[in-house]
Amino acid sequence: MKPWPAWVRIPLLLSAALWLAIAIWVVWDNWGRQAPTAPTSTETQSAPTLDQQIERGQYLAQAGNCVACHSVRGQALMSGARGIDTPFGTVYSSNLTPDKATGLGSWTAQDFWQALQLGRTPSGRLLVPVFPYNHTRLISRSDSDALWHWLRSLPPVHQPQPAHTLRWPLGTQAALAVWRSLYFDASSTAPTLPVTPTPVQRGAYLVEALGHCAACHGQRDALGGFPDVRDLSGALMPGQGWYAPNLLSDAQTGILSMDSAQWLRRLQTGYNHRSVASGPMAEVVQHSLQYLNAQDVQAMLAYLQQRARQAPQTTPSPAPTPRWSVLEVGQDIYKNQCAQCHGKEGQGLPEAYPALAGSLAVQLSDPTNLVLSVLQGGFGPSTQARPYPYGMPPFKMALDDRQIGAVLSYIRSQWGNQAGEVTPLQVNRIRARQDQ
Repeated sequence: MKPWPAWVRIPLLLSAALWLAIAIWVVWDNWGRQAPTAPTSTETQSAPTLDQQIERGQYLAQAGNCVACHSVRGQALMSGARGIDTPFGTVYSSNLTPDKATGLGSWTAQDFWQALQLGRTPSGRLLVPVFPYNHTRLISRSDSDALWHWLRSLPPVHQPQPAHTLRWPLGTQAALAVWRSLYFDASSTAPTLPVTPTPVQRGAYLVEALGHCAACHGQRDALGGFPDVRDLSGALMPGQGWYAPNLLSDAQTGILSMDSAQWLRRLQTGYNHRSVASGPMAEVVQHSLQYLNAQDVQAMLAYLQQRARQAPQTTPSPAPTPRWSVLEVGQDIYKNQCAQCHGKEGQGLPEAYPALAGSLAVQLSDPTNLVLSVLQGGFGPSTQARPYPYGMPPFKMALDDRQIGAVLSYIRSQWGNQAGEVTPLQVNRIRARQDQ
């Protein structure tokens, strides 16, 4: 066989050498450079008792909203197997109970610490980045150990993790390794909190590490790349369909202008006089925020407000008034379907139904959450301070796209509200995403 000419061989050899170098880098980056750290002792002269560790671990698990992803309604706590939708397929959460066959029963506290730090199991298997290990790597060793002791105190449950349904080859270890080399750097040093942090420092730790707020409120790219742990600029949640607003924007959340007591109440109960937590945020309040002590909730607010003061604030221009033909249809629907709860003038009913007049959530430029609320209905979170929330019926079958667009356009342009028209096409696209 005649050998290939040099002008063919040399580019092929260079290309092969390049790909080999990339492969070696990816392997070293994931299993070499990001090597497990040496075991760390957290013992001190005033080491907490086991009961104190367990109590502390439960509180930290609530602060991290671990239950929402690692538990399925009606099944054992933290036994995993909950399906989490992503644009690339469904990922199932792992069993964190101390079952030796299907859970963490054979793990050590050091193994658990390494999983939080590196997103990797003791055997070296890379975890799917639905687990936000860019955030958990900021968790302190003492908090990691407390979480571990709480998990060990749970009853062991035999619950195998279902196979992920990610499109091939996205769920393979090779693809995960390449993705991590692009987006995850576990070799960087996490900041160390002082023994007595300020409220802002404590709030930053809760938001960026335990609460992993950027996982929803931060921007991801087309490959699902991790947002920066400080990115709270707002995003349409991939696989969920809901819009997580910009937490640093006063126009979207009232972080600076709203009375702090109302903001704190929204965090702890999911309700204030102008909004009710819905969708994924309702789960965060239900499983996490309602259990935080007052100091920690105030610390989170202090951190967000400090960041908001440093961020540029813009006032959205008033949108054009919707067409009269649309408002006429919307007014009739509002009168017949909405006014009984939300009031003829959108004033709401205190402690029951939020006011629509002046609501920032109603006036978001992106109407996704409003449309989903009308389509799906639902209840706000049930919390200790508000155990019996009022609900809203779904209108998915009762109203078509034109009618939903009309009534929302009416609400967004009345009683001082100055938001734009919601078109039937927008409603149709949002409905279609939910029906997929």
